Amino acid sequence: MKHRLSPRPAFWTLCGILALLLVFAGAHQSLAQSLAGLNPLSMQKSYQISLNTGWVIFCSCLVFVLTMGFALLGIGFCRSKNAVNLLTQNLLTLALTFLSFWAVGFAILFGAGTPLFGTQGFFLLGPDNSPLTGLDYQGIFAALSWAGVPLQTKFFFQALLAAVAVGIVAGAVAERIHFLAFLLFSVFFLIFIYPVVGHWIWGGGWLAQAGFWDYGGATVVHLAGGWAAFAGTVILGPRLGKYRRGESFALPAHNLPLATLGCLGAWLGWFGFNGGAGMSANPAVITHVLLVTNLAAATGGISALIMAWFYFGKPDLSVMINGILGGLVAITAVCRYVDLGWGGFIGAVAGALVALAIDFFDRMEIDDPVGVLPVHLICGLWGTLAVALFALGPEVKLGNGAALYTLGPAQGLLLGGGLPALKQLLAQLLGIAAVSFFALLLSWFGWRLLEAAVGLRVSAEAELRGLDLSEHGLTAYSGFVLKQDSLPPTPNKPQNLLPPW
Repeated sequence: MKHRLSPRPAFWTLCGILALLLVFAGAHQSLAQSLAGLNPLSMQKSYQISLNTGWVIFCSCLVFVLTMGFALLGIGFCRSKNAVNLLTQNLLTLALTFLSFWAVGFAILFGAGTPLFGTQGFFLLGPDNSPLTGLDYQGIFAALSWAGVPLQTKFFFQALLAAVAVGIVAGAVAERIHFLAFLLFSVFFLIFIYPVVGHWIWGGGWLAQAGFWDYGGATVVHLAGGWAAFAGTVILGPRLGKYRRGESFALPAHNLPLATLGCLGAWLGWFGFNGGAGMSANPAVITHVLLVTNLAAATGGISALIMAWFYFGKPDLSVMINGILGGLVAITAVCRYVDLGWGGFIGAVAGALVALAIDFFDRMEIDDPVGVLPVHLICGLWGTLAVALFALGPEVKLGNGAALYTLGPAQGLLLGGGLPALKQLLAQLLGIAAVSFFALLLSWFGWRLLEAAVGLRVSAEAELRGLDLSEHGLTAYSGFVLKQDSLPPTPNKPQNLLPPW
């Protein structure tokens, strides 16, 4: 028996298309009427503001993807019995960032105030006539008066950068920290460390006045976060079973495919991280920034893999993942200021540094489960220094005749910058020293304060059982039969098997 097709679906589809055409026609007529009274210059400015706003929002969403990549990296590189704990920490830092940055952090970072910190703009309150820029801008967030987008758009992008900074800490202190202690330190970092350092550099503070440059945040985000992670890692000490009698024992990652997906997510998200830093949809700039960022990631991964192959005897996937991330971190400070070749070179050096730093920290018995310190601390230092070595210089035109920047670092020392390059190098070294000292000192104080108040490290029993069960009462892989963890064997003693989580 043959069935005839009902004409109703086609009829309603046609009606829907006609309705959409009517809506678009009405919108076009309304837009034409609203623009009729505007002169061409006003129309151009309005169009550019809309374009800039759309681009920055899109980049912000990519940075959101980057935070997801960090979460996948963390749980992939750690053991399965701690996956729920790491996922909860990553979600928590994202939520805490939006609240604390809205209430306090944005004002301290970008609000009018002193050369050390902002004192106005809490809860985004206060005069501000964004998206007007330059001399037309009037308000308390003059440090962002160069960005032709609404204030809410500026906040959205900057809040996600802050979330990345505090999320860095989670990977280094993973698998042995109390959940409450991590929560409280995240708030401490978001109020007292990150926005203060950011104000010095991006908020018109004293380092900016000294000629220091950090385009995307290798110093503000990654170096500050790296020192906070370093302090927490040293104070917490290594995980149980990691070191014994001067020997290092592997505590293998439980899901390298998940870690690889996390790396790819972070790589994608970094296009928003660096691409949105200029808060402008300038085609020449954003395409250059994206390509330089991509080249640094590629050369960083290849360099780290080759170095691991030569240094450890095997082409290690985990080292390559961190090499890619190291290249991304290093290029963040300088992605608008260098040409493609030097961008690739900066990434390659970062990848090699990651491979060497992994072994260095392991020999120092500093237990970093995810590789935060080689990636964010070491490559953050390298990227900040690279600004003074490889920058093209203001008004230098590329092959297409466009200049990448008019206001920025002097021509690099290795490009023949001469005396201005030496001054730039001193400014970058001053910034590295100041940010490192401040972030490490306050982080050390914060961790020690929390250690005395609520305790930092879980008990040995809770750590062996896994933080998923001991801290949250959940398992990430319910119903799965998992391989048991075991402590390194001790001579003349039977091997101690740990619970299968």
